[in-house]
Amino acid sequence: MKDYGLVSVIMPAYNSEAFISEAILSVLQQTYPNWELLIIDDGSSDSSFQIIEKYSKTEARIRILKNPTNQGTHISRNKGIKAATGDFIAFVDADDRWKPEKLQKQLQILSKEGIPACFSSYELISEDGKPLNKKIEALPVLTYDKLLKANYVGNLTGIYSVKALGKIYCPAIRKRQDWALWLKVIEKGGPMQSIRESLAVYRVRKNSISNNKLEMLRYNFRIYNQVLGYGLIKSLWRMLIFLNEQFFIKSRQIKPI
Repeated sequence: MKDYGLVSVIMPAYNSEAFISEAILSVLQQTYPNWELLIIDDGSSDSSFQIIEKYSKTEARIRILKNPTNQGTHISRNKGIKAATGDFIAFVDADDRWKPEKLQKQLQILSKEGIPACFSSYELISEDGKPLNKKIEALPVLTYDKLLKANYVGNLTGIYSVKALGKIYCPAIRKRQDWALWLKVIEKGGPMQSIRESLAVYRVRKNSISNNKLEMLRYNFRIYNQVLGYGLIKSLWRMLIFLNEQFFIKSRQIKPI
């Protein structure tokens, strides 16, 4: 198998004892072997850290970072990115999982097409792991303008080249920071290509921001207003565009399996 370079996998974890073994195993089962897994325990009060520690004792590619208190996903992801030593950076949360050929297929595309980043389609499961028989189909090509309208990158599917783009960090916002990160990736590296095949599995949680529409809208506004620096009127206008895109256009990417 061709060695494309080291992939640093960033996994923030907070009170994820029910799911984190599945997430870790999905990285361990990758057909592409040249990776390091940086797990950032964000002040968990359950047995998450003990589970992580168990895997790290038998797998040298797993590195543990620990926050003394719960600081949020953005702090944890950035801590992982800063500590990463890889040529590429990819993300998977502690309640999601990858399919075995995820990294291999993405690295092949990055190399073949000479592009700095890509993403893929992904499937949905319920909180208790039951298939929802739906997938989110990735757009073939994603431009900055399209991503600005709504988040079309499933963060668990994205990967970018550190050699091409440098390390790109999340902004200091507690939620929706992954959207802002991929905006930076496209702004710097140009449109992202996708793999239409489903390469990951996303767990739909009851308390997730995607299930809390008012909270999602609040953080979306903060992305436009605080992160991107748009004024009040422009931010409100972008929110109207987002609402139309999210509920009438993006919904077309949900496909039955």
